[in-house]
Formats: sequence, structure tokens, C-alpha cells
Amino acid sequence: MAELQFVGMVFESVIIVIAFIFLVMILMRYYEKKHQLTFYLFVIFLFYIIAIIFSWLSKILVLYSGIDYVYNSVIPDPNTPISWVLLRITDFRLSFVFLTIAIYLSYILKVNIFEKGYNKGERIIVIIYFLFTALFSLIIYQRGNTLIDAFAFLFVFIFMAMIYFPFFVRSYQSFKSTGDKVFKKAFLSLALMSIFYILVPLNFLIDRILILLGGVGFSPFYFLAWIFVILGIIGAYFGYIRPKSKQ
Repeated sequence: MAELQFVGMVFESVIIVIAFIFLVMILMRYYEKKHQLTFYLFVIFLFYIIAIIFSWLSKILVLYSGIDYVYNSVIPDPNTPISWVLLRITDFRLSFVFLTIAIYLSYILKVNIFEKGYNKGERIIVIIYFLFTALFSLIIYQRGNTLIDAFAFLFVFIFMAMIYFPFFVRSYQSFKSTGDKVFKKAFLSLALMSIFYILVPLNFLIDRILILLGGVGFSPFYFLAWIFVILGIIGAYFGYIRPKSKQ
């Protein structure tokens, strides 16, 4: 298991470096154009990267911290604030929270790109589900309970699909309707971005289900999930921060 943790740590290190490069390029474009939507995109990617960093940190803790309750799920949870935080890092719960924040900010970006304003009822539903998913990730937790973890992954997947499937529909509609080749490629990139991001929590969920069925974790689906994060970032970059964009 330690070998798999090490492989996961190295793999996520590569993902973090690639994601950070795109983050810097988006920040440079923001300072160049000072456009609010570019700033939203930068913050979204920042939270995605923080989620990856906490996932990477979970492996550092398991491999090198030497703290028994971090790598041994049989030991009961210590009731101290530091253990509360460390265990939620180790079991990806803080990663879920930052991922959920990024998804909510993506909803704001979608509204600003494609809508004339917020739909009041939709906005209330999105906010409620956002808070529910974030709080579930932090509070509903039992060390070593894979079923609860699977539900946490499921709720994140539902939230991702709730936001990014409409994003995909609007991007694809714009791709079909526009005649401008530059914008056509841009909208197609945004449509692909939406699909890639939906696949992120779906692959994590499949990996967690495989653990429930007796697997040891770190299946190919785990690594596919982080690959889809990078593909989503690339899709967003070429869809929004495009060479002829005014944003």
C-alpha cells in the first residue's frame, strides 16, 4: 500500500506542476486585460489546485508523518483539533471542500458568460446544495468507513454534473450556432472542459466503489480523475483565454 501511496504522490506532484503553469498563464492574462471573468477563472483553478495539493499532502502524511492514526484506520479517532484536521486531510475531505468551492465558482462563471442574470430559484438550489456538500464532507465522517466516503464522492459528482452539464449544453449550442472559427474552437474547448470536469468525481467515485468491493484503492480510475482535471484546465484555457480573446 505504501508503494501505491508513493506512486500517487509522485503522480499528483506532476499534476500540480502542470496545473500551476496554466494558473500562472491565466494570472498573466488577467494582469494584461483586467477582466473580471478572467479573475473568476483564475480563482476557480486556484481552488482546484489547492484541492490537489491537499490530496498530495494526504500521501505525505501517510508516508512520512509517523502518526499512527493517520495511516492506521483501525485506531479510533483522537479527539483533538489537530487530529480532526489531519484525518480530514488524509481522507480527502478538505480536498472535497475546495473542489466544491471551485464548482460553485464555476456556476458564477457560467452565469456571467451565458446568462443575462441569475435565476433566483436555481441560485437558491445551487447555494443549498453547495453548503450541504461542503458540510457533509467536513462533518459526516467516520475513520475507515468507506461507504460514507463513497457518499461524499457521490455528492461532489452530483454537484459537478449539476453545474457543468448545463455549461456543456450552452457551450455546445454556441459552438453549433457561431460561424466564427476562433469562437467555434473556443466553445468546443469549453464543452470538452465541462465533460472532463464531470468525469473527475465520477472516476473518484468508481475508485471508491472498487474499494468497497474489496480493492486496495489507487485503481486506474483514481489516476484518470486527476488527468481529467488537467484536461479540463487545458480546455478552459483554450476556450476562454484564447489568442484573439479580449478577456
